[in-house]
Amino acid sequence: MAIESKETKRIDVHHITRVEGHGNIVVDVQEGVLKQCDLQIVEAPRFFEAMLRGQPYEQASPLSSRICGICAVTHATTSLRATEKALGVEPSEQTTLLRKLNLHGEMLDSHILHIYMLVAPDLLGAGSVIPLARKSPEVVMRALRMKKVAGDLCAVICGRHTHPIAMAVGGFNHFPTSEELSKLLERLEAMRTDLDATVDLFQNLQMPDFERETEYIALSKEDEYSFLDGVITSSDGGSWPVEQYRQVANEHMVVHSTAKHTRHQRPSYMVGALARFKLNYEQLQPKARIAAETLGLDPLSTNPYMNTIAQLVETVHCTEEAILIVTQLLERGIKQEEPVSPVRSSGEGVGACEAPRGTLYHHYVIDDGLITDANCIIPTAQNLANIEADMRALVSQRIHCPPDEITFALEMLVRAYDPCISCSTHILNVRFVL
Repeated sequence: MAIESKETKRIDVHHITRVEGHGNIVVDVQEGVLKQCDLQIVEAPRFFEAMLRGQPYEQASPLSSRICGICAVTHATTSLRATEKALGVEPSEQTTLLRKLNLHGEMLDSHILHIYMLVAPDLLGAGSVIPLARKSPEVVMRALRMKKVAGDLCAVICGRHTHPIAMAVGGFNHFPTSEELSKLLERLEAMRTDLDATVDLFQNLQMPDFERETEYIALSKEDEYSFLDGVITSSDGGSWPVEQYRQVANEHMVVHSTAKHTRHQRPSYMVGALARFKLNYEQLQPKARIAAETLGLDPLSTNPYMNTIAQLVETVHCTEEAILIVTQLLERGIKQEEPVSPVRSSGEGVGACEAPRGTLYHHYVIDDGLITDANCIIPTAQNLANIEADMRALVSQRIHCPPDEITFALEMLVRAYDPCISCSTHILNVRFVL
């Protein structure tokens, strides 16, 4: 709802639609001066770290996968990496390949959901995916076909996508068959046609014109577009081992949110597809680079609305990477490996992966096989301060526009970040420091 008088513009959105979770937008302009511009996270805190304390380390991954139904694979994998580092476990090359493939499947599933179901309705003049399905059924069916491939990929590798059951500390307790991988390869190769159509569709859609410089942070490696492990890298310069995540994230409370904010070399920073694209552009698959050029996305972009386009570029990249990994696994043959055993029962470790929405950290202290402390830094929480900074800049630029127009632009802006609000509400008074 938006209310306007000669002296006042007030925007009050309860709740933002087509995002995961509950968040409000509150903007107050008085006599042409912006007095308030908040993205209010109003969900009750979720104490997953407290739930992990006292649990056997084997339970950390299946429990933490429940943090998010969309990013369950990423949480489970990041949890495993934290546990393995704490206990001195070095996974095999096959385990690493299967985990990367699994992460690509989840990235595809989440990105396609966001691109088609949450963002496309705004760009195609539909209120939601339901009227879009009536207006353009071929568009929605294309999305569903690709999501089905992505979901089935995760099911083949880890038993199911939501809350995976086949991954374990040091490896897997279930392996795909050659027949399953061969069928998966055929479907991934066939999906290229739908991806080409998706690029064609978005090439002809116009994102809002808005730029704001900020700091971009993502994991990076020299030899690959990193989703699993790597070092923390900033567009403002510098890199840090994942064990130093605290001095990068700098979590702090704000009065209008049940989720923490973060800041680094600037008052806010951005994580997610656009940040990864900017910091890892050289490692993109060739087809993904072509898609980026076709879609008008380059590494210098500072338009947060283009995060959706960066997700589309990553969708092309992850499909090509998944094809390469499946081909490699078929050529090598799947070995029925036993998970690597821990070399110690106590230790401390930090795991880091790139979730669809940005860099995710899990930090565990394990004592005699039991988790005694845990901390999770969620991508959406890292983005919240930056979203608000974008909102303030956007409102200031459009302060003379009708309130309904500003409201629509703000809702599209929040959706562009693809927030997972429920995941972000972690309130934790941590008792340990690296």
